[in-house]
Amino acid sequence: MDLEKEYSPSSAIGGNYQPYVQQYIDRSKEAFVRVPCHRDLRYGKAERALIDYFPAPQTSTNQSPGLLVFIHGGYWQELSKNESSFLAPAWHAAGFAHAVVGYTLAPQAKLGEIVAQCRVAIAYLREQAAQLGHDPQRIVVAGSSAGGYLAAACAADASLDLLGMIPISGIFDLSPLVSTTINDALGMTVQEAAELSRKTDDCKRMPAVIAWGEIETQAFKQQSQNLAKHIAHYGQTCETLEVAGRNHFDVVHELGNPQSKLFAAAMRLFDCHA
Repeated sequence: MDLEKEYSPSSAIGGNYQPYVQQYIDRSKEAFVRVPCHRDLRYGKAERALIDYFPAPQTSTNQSPGLLVFIHGGYWQELSKNESSFLAPAWHAAGFAHAVVGYTLAPQAKLGEIVAQCRVAIAYLREQAAQLGHDPQRIVVAGSSAGGYLAAACAADASLDLLGMIPISGIFDLSPLVSTTINDALGMTVQEAAELSRKTDDCKRMPAVIAWGEIETQAFKQQSQNLAKHIAHYGQTCETLEVAGRNHFDVVHELGNPQSKLFAAAMRLFDCHA
């Protein structure tokens, strides 16, 4: 297997992923116009340790709304929260709060430090739930690509007491990355990659929706399928979706489409504990 090609998600679409990044930017700008947002809530000392928080709409119900947390991808070395708010309009319209987590990128931070930052971010969202206006017992974490790994690593932390997780086109066994150029910024040794992979082990206790695009490399598809088997082996609820016509970069938009199977599956995670 050509690991360099298999773990380069753009290889499945001809190599140019910049139009999809521009789509993230454009849709996020639109979200900030359409949905009220508390920008740059600080959860830590690092420059990027910030959260954009979209409160749920005001309703007459006594029930506190659920919160969908999103962690962006970019192989832990690209992108930011600023172009990752494209899910907010759909979740706001559905009556939920939404939070987008920023974190320090490699090589300025090691991957273990990035995991720790994201866990602190979710702990902050739990602690501030009353002030922000969501239910601390109804938090689901989602992430795309490298953010899928971070979502699973957060779900594995029992102290965060999350309701469920939605890793989309994630990577969970990091060992194949060690010999690729992706690792140039990450600087993982073989041992570190194995240890970091184990940070997601305990997510098996977590109800999950795992999704990926039809137009992806076999390695990325296999990563999601293996995680689903891992969760099912332990008897936990796990829905899997291969989304027709979608690739590694645009499948995440299905989570912002109220008519999609992925959106419906995500809603079921919340409904199980309504």
